[in-house]
Parts: sequence; structure tokens; C-alpha cells
Amino acid sequence: MKVNSLNKGLQIAPADLENLISTLDVKFVGLAHCSVSTGYRLELGDAEAPGIHYNLSGRGKIIIANHPPIELKPHTLIIVPKNTPFRIEVADEKERSAVLKPIDGRLQNKSTDGVQRYVAGTGQPEVVLLCGYFYASYGASADLFASLSSPIVEQFEINDHIDIKLQAALSELMSQEIGSGAMSAALLKQVIVSILRRSLVSLELWIERFSILSDARISKAFSEMVAAPGGDHTVMSLADCACMSRSAFMSRFTELFGKSPMSILRDLRMRQATQHLKTSDMSVEHIAHLAGYDSRGSFLKAFRKTYDSDPSTFRNGAV
Repeated sequence: MKVNSLNKGLQIAPADLENLISTLDVKFVGLAHCSVSTGYRLELGDAEAPGIHYNLSGRGKIIIANHPPIELKPHTLIIVPKNTPFRIEVADEKERSAVLKPIDGRLQNKSTDGVQRYVAGTGQPEVVLLCGYFYASYGASADLFASLSSPIVEQFEINDHIDIKLQAALSELMSQEIGSGAMSAALLKQVIVSILRRSLVSLELWIERFSILSDARISKAFSEMVAAPGGDHTVMSLADCACMSRSAFMSRFTELFGKSPMSILRDLRMRQATQHLKTSDMSVEHIAHLAGYDSRGSFLKAFRKTYDSDPSTFRNGAV
């Protein structure tokens, strides 16, 4: 990843950021298609997952909670935080005093092909958006976007091909073929990586608005944990990596993540273990060793606490 010279305010090391982006898990939640005609206001929001909203065509405005209106033009991309209401407005420039007709999209029924379609108005729509809902995390308790409280706005160009990736995700979902969910998630991750990469050359370095990336020292230690969950990590070794005292590291890490370093490490180890269980025929003992556990018993205890299941049962698809 190339870092632009505009990026002088970046605190987190590019190598650590590269590692954190490459190991980010994206879980696809759903896709939506929004069409708004001139003179209408489409009211949406309160989704339990963050949403990427990409304007394919037309001009209008999007108002997210109590934040100032954001101008929509082709290839505008906006990330809306979870549980945040928003509305899309398309006014008639010739009749500026005209009252927009409100449409509550939350009352519209879901399509049978799995894509939610929200429509405000009749005839040819002025604004058309594709919206992807997702979770981006490093385990059960390390969600990158969980602390995002205000929208992220970036203006892309047609040559960035964001629309192609989202359209491909839409097509995958509509196909309802085996693996379509995984393919949609992979395509959505490409979009998220493009957004994070864009931050590094943006005049506003918003990437550090994510709490788990806001402290370069903690990010460095977390990057080490993500890169090698099965490593011989201790609170002291991680504090040394962060160049902090043990107590200061514990306090700051817990403040940012809401959990202790060892709790987050266990989540990362469980993530690695489940990936091995799903994709390999390695023995449980070997998977436990790779995950950093000295004994099968300690691994089983941690696994049962996390998933309320034995590894063998998990592998067999019973959960």
C-alpha cells in the first residue's frame, strides 16, 4: 500500500495498517437498492449494521441523523454508522419551495431475491443508490466500525470501479447460488479496502476515527496479536511491543476495545481455530497448538466458553 505525502498526520505505522486491513473479516449482511424521484424524500435507517451507500446516478441530498446535509452526486460514497436513521431527498430545483413527499422505506416489503428495494416516487428515478450492509471485525469483540458515530464521505470516480464491485455483489446475491454470500462478502471487502486506502490520501485523515486504530501504540500491539494469534503473547510482552508500562497498556487497551488484551487474544485464537476446523482435517490437538494452547484441555475449555460447543461438533456442522 502506497502512502501519499498528504498523509503526514498518520500515526499508525503503514506496515501495521496493512496487516490489519489484510486480516479484516467482512461478514456480509445484505444489499439494498434505493430509487428516489424528484419531489420525494425516502426515509430509512436504524439498521443494526453499518452501511455503505454508493450513489450510482443523479443528484440530491442525504441527511444522516443530526449531521449537516451531504450532497449526493454520481460516485459519492457514504458509510452510515449502525442504528442511525437517515433520509434521501431529491428536490425540484425549479420549485424550491415545494414540499417533498415523504416515503417511509422501512414499511416496504423485502424482495424475494434477498435484495431490499426501496422506492420513493414513480417513473424515472433521479437518484439511484446501491447499499451494502456489513460487519468488519477481527473476532467476536473487535469490530472496526463499532465505535463509528458520524458518517464517512468520500467522492470516487468512475475509474475507481466501486460501482462494478457493488453491482457484482448484487448479482451474486440475486443468483442465490452456493457461495453467493461468501462472494458478496469478498466483493464488499474490496470496497472497504478501497475506502480505507482512500483515507490515506484524503485531506481528512478519518481512518483514525476508528477507536482501535486511533492509538498507534495499541494498534502496533494489536497488529502483532492479529498477525500471530498463536504466538507466545502475554500482557507484558504486548505492553513492551507498545512501548508502554503494563498498567498503562492494560488501561488504554481496555478503554479502546472494551475488553482486556487476553480476552481479545482469546477471540482471535478462536477465530483462527474455527477457520482451521472449517477448512482443514487437522486434528483438534494440532489446531489447539497452532492457536497457542499448550494442552487440549485448556483449548477445549476456551472453545466451549466461546461457542458453547466442542470443536468436533462445530466441525461437523452441528452449530
